Amino acid sequence: MATKLTQSNRAGWLFALPGFGLIAMFIILPFFFAFWLSLTNQRLISPNPTEFVGLQNYQEMLSLAVVTLEPERDDAGEIIRDENGAAEYPRVRSITRSDDYPQYDGMREWFRWQSGDDARVVIASDVVFWKALTNTLLFVLVVAPTQAAFALGLALLINQRLRGINVFRAIYFMPVVVSIVVVSLLWRFIYDGQDGLLNAVLGFLSFGLFEGHDWLGDPDTALGSIMAMSIWQAVGFHMVIWLAGLQTISPTLYEAAAIEGSSKWQTFRYVTWPGLRNTAVLILIVITMQSFALFAQIDVMTNGGPLDSTQTMVFQAVERGYGKQDISGGSTISVILFLLVLTISLIQRYLTRER
Repeated sequence: MATKLTQSNRAGWLFALPGFGLIAMFIILPFFFAFWLSLTNQRLISPNPTEFVGLQNYQEMLSLAVVTLEPERDDAGEIIRDENGAAEYPRVRSITRSDDYPQYDGMREWFRWQSGDDARVVIASDVVFWKALTNTLLFVLVVAPTQAAFALGLALLINQRLRGINVFRAIYFMPVVVSIVVVSLLWRFIYDGQDGLLNAVLGFLSFGLFEGHDWLGDPDTALGSIMAMSIWQAVGFHMVIWLAGLQTISPTLYEAAAIEGSSKWQTFRYVTWPGLRNTAVLILIVITMQSFALFAQIDVMTNGGPLDSTQTMVFQAVERGYGKQDISGGSTISVILFLLVLTISLIQRYLTRER
């Protein structure tokens, strides 16, 4: 018995060896290579030799500080205000370029808020990185639950035995099989501020009251526009996963619920949703991973603009590594993104564990 078990294990490992080899070659080894590059000053093309700099790249990229700016006052001690009545403050560079504050050297303003008469200013060594990190997390927090909810709603709608239901399934799934680059180009025309379809439709529905808006050219709407497009493009894929989960629930449970006189909401809450628990965990993990990998939409539609309002982690890693030839900087972002995704995955695993 032990001999057969050993032989069975040996055969299993031999069959799995090619898969493990590919994972090690294309995932594990590149990660350790990227981690090593993040500890150097490696550039893509440079006549200077590569030097080991330790954690300097991480320190420069993650450095944050909060400084307080007091309003400027006149000789009488009164606050100096501009023509709109707002208090005037000294420029941030008076601190970041001052010899009195060497710890703030080279840092730039990210954002500020008022605290009484004083202004609290958040400064960072790498403002673009922090914007990319914030945009990525915001994208994940909005897209993941919204896309999962829409996909579940579509799955519930088409999980019925109606004539022609397969046509609707194909229509909902169609955006998934289209290249994301093609979809991004299409939606860039839809969002166009001059002759875009969205502005035309809104103008028609408002009887000409809506004058049009440059959706991708406005920092306040650019990221939200990309979120909406991303939700539309991938909702069909997750709909299919929800649909597969719905079809694994035994019909006898629905029959028992109907006999007990359960309403549709009670049936969903006590029969459908518990039966979809494992599917929900899978959907949550898949959407989260896909959201963190946001790149093609940004590259095609906005190129990180306007005013860095659509910068993301993956886009920044590629832009620095190849666009700016800063391999060490791109590798540093990649390592930080890996640790961030790993942490969130472990948290998800803990929260969705079997109790």
